[in-house]
Amino acid sequence: MIVLRDMMPKSEGWGREMGRPVFSKLVEHVERNPDQTIFPISFKGVKQVDYSFASETVVQLARRYKGEKGFYLFEIATPYIEENIDAAARRVEQPLVIGDAKGHRFIGAEPSTGSKAALDFVVARSHARTAEIAAGIHVTVANASMKLKQLWSSGFLLRRESVADSGGVEFVYQRIA
Repeated sequence: MIVLRDMMPKSEGWGREMGRPVFSKLVEHVERNPDQTIFPISFKGVKQVDYSFASETVVQLARRYKGEKGFYLFEIATPYIEENIDAAARRVEQPLVIGDAKGHRFIGAEPSTGSKAALDFVVARSHARTAEIAAGIHVTVANASMKLKQLWSSGFLLRRESVADSGGVEFVYQRIA
């Protein structure tokens, strides 16, 4: 787990200049843990962040590792913090996951209407193979594959290679949380 406040010089995150060294610390943490694919980021002790700080830290981190690593945010103290993170993520079309009393939900970018059912299917199960998703949302395997690739490349899901029953390679798609 990453405690964002431990990487900040004070409990308020303001501007790009404060955000850049925090981003470097976040990247160092991720690079020190190469086998970890999902990183929870706690906002405990963070009193406020502005749009620029959010953009320079957690949004940029998610963009840098899109499709490779996943990050979910929790213990966000105020709706203003979430609003600033959401605005920064929307600007660059980067989805982020927030975990709180409402459950796990996305902020920032939104999935396309056509891909939402596939995303909901994976999120409800934690992970799934393309054929399972195709059957679950009543589309062809090729159609499900296209939707999942788009969701993965946009940063909504992670994926890993697995051996298919046929002996070939298939992807297993995983939620970020």
